[in-house]
Amino acid sequence: MSFKLLGLKEELVTAVTELGFAAPMPIQKKAIPALLANDRDFVGLAQTGTGKTCAFGLPLIQLMAPAIRQPQGIIICPTRELCMQITADMVKFSKNIQKMAVVAVYGGASIVHQINRIKAGAQIVVATPGRLLDLINRRVVKPSCISHVVLDEADEMLNMGFQEDIDAILGHMPKEKRIWLFSATMPSGVAAIARKYLTKPLEVTVGGKNQSPKNITHTGYVILEKHRYPALRRIIDFTPDMFGLVFCRTRNETRTVAESLVGDGYQAEALHGDLSQDQRDYVMRKFRSGSVQILVATDVAARGLDVDDITHVINYNLPDETETYTHRSGRTARAGKSGTSVVLVNKKEMYKVRRVEQMNNIRFNFGKIPDGKDICQKQLLGLVEKIANTDVNRKEIEAYLPAVYDALEKFDKEELINRFISAEFNRFLEYYQKTGDINIEIGDKKPAVSVRAKNSPVGRAKGSPVGKTSGKPNGKFKAIKTQRFLINFGRLDKINEGTIVRFICEKSGIRSNMIGAINLNQDSSFFEVNNSAAAIVNDSMKNARLDGRQVRVRKVV
Repeated sequence: MSFKLLGLKEELVTAVTELGFAAPMPIQKKAIPALLANDRDFVGLAQTGTGKTCAFGLPLIQLMAPAIRQPQGIIICPTRELCMQITADMVKFSKNIQKMAVVAVYGGASIVHQINRIKAGAQIVVATPGRLLDLINRRVVKPSCISHVVLDEADEMLNMGFQEDIDAILGHMPKEKRIWLFSATMPSGVAAIARKYLTKPLEVTVGGKNQSPKNITHTGYVILEKHRYPALRRIIDFTPDMFGLVFCRTRNETRTVAESLVGDGYQAEALHGDLSQDQRDYVMRKFRSGSVQILVATDVAARGLDVDDITHVINYNLPDETETYTHRSGRTARAGKSGTSVVLVNKKEMYKVRRVEQMNNIRFNFGKIPDGKDICQKQLLGLVEKIANTDVNRKEIEAYLPAVYDALEKFDKEELINRFISAEFNRFLEYYQKTGDINIEIGDKKPAVSVRAKNSPVGRAKGSPVGKTSGKPNGKFKAIKTQRFLINFGRLDKINEGTIVRFICEKSGIRSNMIGAINLNQDSSFFEVNNSAAAIVNDSMKNARLDGRQVRVRKVV
């Protein structure tokens, strides 16, 4: 099937053809004709990397009126990077349509510049929730003119604490608008949005709800905790052509793993919440260009990351939220390619693996971590293949060869090969000759899946911090001592509970399930954390800044 048969205008078909899109992907085949009909709301469930931007972007452009020089369509997404990526794609899609303009708006950039671009005439605005709400309140984006609202990565937005912002934005929209909701998974929060704001939506699912794409191989290794980093090294070394993304739980662990990899000779970088936007952009440019082989990241920092050629996603630790695994693994096998998702677990964590399998309808293939001998053989053959396939520019190197021949004439062919291989290969030989087998037996019996209470930190709704609505600790926090803090930000600063949760997690490295009750006041707020994390949180807030302002946090009795 061609894009032309989906009902798209010739200008759009020409644009996607020039971009190299030969035929529509499954979500595009199902979504585009339905969205062009424009007769009902829509829910599209498909993994990242399956072509969702094209699926909603092309119909949205076709349904806009270029003669009207103000926002008619809004695309809401969770992160600045995804916002910029969607905007770049939409500009390419609409390049043949005169007077069509797409503007990206997000925090951390000049709002004045963004306002001027919208006022200059833009039919489509791609936005992060907070900045969009600000522009609506300033009457720059007028809800009465909006005919279409797209919620992209809806589950990610809820997981990042944008529930209140989404409610506020949709509450401003006119009744006559169409809402198109796209998500990789369908947790309870996303289902609640669909029930509340969408009217008899058409639901299209590609690959099954909460299901991982079939072109991803899921591999597991059971290790002792002390062997977690050595196991990571062996997996990387056994795959010389890996272009990988390693997920860690905390920013501290992310930084430590990345620094260890660099120290051991790997091309690696860290991506975490302590990086400025300029630093983040620099790291991502290096990763996209291929000058960085391994990117080590936290879940928060990697949200919106859109790189097509990632071959491996390695879960250095499994995520606390089972649904997060879907988003991690979806960073590979994009645009119809195949990929591998790897998990490293100890015996006590096997119940998490079973939960992931049940939710995503997948099965992990547990194998043995390669030993030193196998790794050395793989690296050696990889090096030989690289040499054999190297193009020789004889004209350019001809002038240098006489000196090279003179320096090497005392060696015969066998000795020359031995020395050359050793020069490139010694670090593997030296490291692995000192190491043994780090595999452990897990037995044939699979541990039972652990079922948590509904209000426990693991079982609670994604994106909902413990104690968020009641103002009192609930679930496990009833039995855990907590420390209360006062922070100098409140409702007047246009923050919500999710903002505070994200800020604390990014700065301190603690998990969200260690945060208890949050009470927002006008110009300050109270929050509670597990006593065991109180000192870490207190120390991490020194010299911290939020939205450009100095953060002041103090303990409260």
